Amino acid sequence: MHPLLDKIDSPEDLRALDRKSLAKLAEELRQYIIESVCQTGGHLSSNLGTIELTIALHYVFNTPYDRVVWDVGHQTYAHKILTGRREAMSGLRMKGGISGFPKRSESEYDAFGTAHSSTSISAALGMAVAAKLEGMPRRAVAVIGDGAMTGGMAFEALNNAGAMDANLLVVLNDNEMSISKNVGALDNYLARILSGSIYSAARRASEKVLSVVPPVLELAKRAEEHVKGMVTPGTLFEEFGFNYIGPIDGHDLEALVSTLSNVKKLQGPQFLHVVTKKGKGYSLAEEDPILYHGVGKFDSRSGILGAAPRKPSYTEVFGQWLCDMAGKDERLVGITPAMREGSGMVEFSERFPDRYFDVGIAEQHALTFAAGLACEGMKPVVAIYSTFLQRAYDQLIHDIAIQNLPVVFAIDRAGLVGADGPTHAGSFDLSFLRCIPNMTVMAASNENELRQMLYTAFAMDSPVAVRYPRGQGPGKSIEAEMQAIEIGRGAVLHEGEKVALLAFGSMVEPSLKAGVELGGTVVNMRFVKPLDEKLVLELAGTHELLVTVEENAVMGGAGSAVSECLSRHGRTVPILHLGLPDSYIEQGDPAGLLAECLLDGEGILYAVRERLASTR
Repeated sequence: MHPLLDKIDSPEDLRALDRKSLAKLAEELRQYIIESVCQTGGHLSSNLGTIELTIALHYVFNTPYDRVVWDVGHQTYAHKILTGRREAMSGLRMKGGISGFPKRSESEYDAFGTAHSSTSISAALGMAVAAKLEGMPRRAVAVIGDGAMTGGMAFEALNNAGAMDANLLVVLNDNEMSISKNVGALDNYLARILSGSIYSAARRASEKVLSVVPPVLELAKRAEEHVKGMVTPGTLFEEFGFNYIGPIDGHDLEALVSTLSNVKKLQGPQFLHVVTKKGKGYSLAEEDPILYHGVGKFDSRSGILGAAPRKPSYTEVFGQWLCDMAGKDERLVGITPAMREGSGMVEFSERFPDRYFDVGIAEQHALTFAAGLACEGMKPVVAIYSTFLQRAYDQLIHDIAIQNLPVVFAIDRAGLVGADGPTHAGSFDLSFLRCIPNMTVMAASNENELRQMLYTAFAMDSPVAVRYPRGQGPGKSIEAEMQAIEIGRGAVLHEGEKVALLAFGSMVEPSLKAGVELGGTVVNMRFVKPLDEKLVLELAGTHELLVTVEENAVMGGAGSAVSECLSRHGRTVPILHLGLPDSYIEQGDPAGLLAECLLDGEGILYAVRERLASTR
């Protein structure tokens, strides 16, 4: 039972509580999140760390009139529960259920849709400026973690915001930075003083008086920075034009509510530094916040997570290849934008620490950093999720492809990703990669093929992308010996008549099942660019229908490459393109989502038979 929480259906109910009740509410909320996530899976550590901050924000600010933007958004479970979605948590990240991230179409309290990092300050600044233009007293708050603060976009927004007189509050949720190890009563007291009306009024008055004597004003500002700098790390944010307050204990509700109440009265850009602990209140998550960052269903009492799959995942295959290749070639360097665990680079980082580079959540920098390494004779391998590669598209073209630099892109999470939904799906990489000159694009259909493709890519002297899906492959045995694959050559897996299925990457296995049932030809195309045009033209001359199958947007994807080839050679043959539709696929079970898109064996079989029936 949760006596207080069960009565909270909106922030208005929360604001009706006595301040002394908030700590008890936090206890109930923390337990409720643990109970919920153990049943559904999801992000645990980050959400346990922001419970008190969430309560304080909704208690002090008049949401949804006041806007709160959550960066990345994987720490918003408490926010969702307090804003009328408590019962909906049973369907978290499931098909037809609520998203694991803020979503404008889901609730008026979700002021801005997030899931990629470092966007909150820009969005909240836009909202603050809009309120100013409309003459509205609305407040805008951006809640950003220290990880997201490593993204360049966050600093671009800070730079812009500091030059504006908009009522923007940036809350830095700091749970890693070493500058904030010691936070206690003195720090919280200092934060109250710096956010208080007396200090603020004195500060404005002194600026007004001293403005007639510019050298003295500058001296006063430097003196203030020096005094504050002795006990706070805020000088950097002051230089951006923000009034820095903190750091304060992010689990001290009294300090949070008092400080936020003071800050709410201040004008102009404010920066509040809050220190929290990931996994707060759940000892297992506190001890290993990375393990409990994103979890499947688990036993809340023992902390035992679901059994690990027996077959190696594609990510694990990449990680093993990376270590093996690094042992053979000292030029190999591995780069990740803050996704060491997710991209399977833990062992590599431990065995080859001098050649491992985690650049933070900075995808643009990651690619240009790789370009610089390549210019000096190194062989960079950038491990990156498909959805995050989108953030560095200009660097991919301008800094790598135009200069034809040998950078290998190991593109994980290509295709649908299930519970994380459309923000994390790798739906577009084949489309946006194949149009870039000098790029070679491969799609792995099984574990061993991934290993051989990575080896092939590493041996090339130009930019190469190898894409592979999330999770496990079909269970193909992996050959320790690495051999290069002939560039631009597909492989016929099953010979048949009338229908030829040209499958790419993860769609080879389901296409093979459907093709055998149809008595048709099935081809593992392997390469999206360069396409095996010779094979495509041969199949066009011997079959009545060509079917392209890809786990990528149909528009501009691998199927489009096949149609362009046929058109270029003046060949006319019926063709059916199967792939992801021109819409965003919501969260759900990956297998079920693929089936809805007709991208499982039965769906492919149905789609082909429907086309054949319509042409008779």
